[in-house]
Amino acid sequence: MDNDNVILVLTNLPDREAAKKLASLIVTEKLAACVNISADILSIYNWDGEQQADTEVQMMIKTRQARYARLEALILSQHPYDLPEIIAIPLVAGLPAYLEWVRKETETP
Repeated sequence: MDNDNVILVLTNLPDREAAKKLASLIVTEKLAACVNISADILSIYNWDGEQQADTEVQMMIKTRQARYARLEALILSQHPYDLPEIIAIPLVAGLPAYLEWVRKETETP
């Protein structure tokens, strides 16, 4: 994957306030052009041998492949979970002007 390719990174947080704080830091650091924070979602998963059901909010982070390593490190340093979901999804298509905006907003000074 080309380092200039735009990717979508997903992570979940326990509440909207934690997500807003992290999203603001991510955008301020130019690690993403935009972060969307979802309405509450219900996550059902196994942890420590028991099934869990928790309300979370999902963050949808638009960035470039070149920024992923620093973004992952920032999320890990600020995330309240022991093992946060952090996954990157390559985009196969998108509005060219929007993708260019993401690239421009995530350039390092």
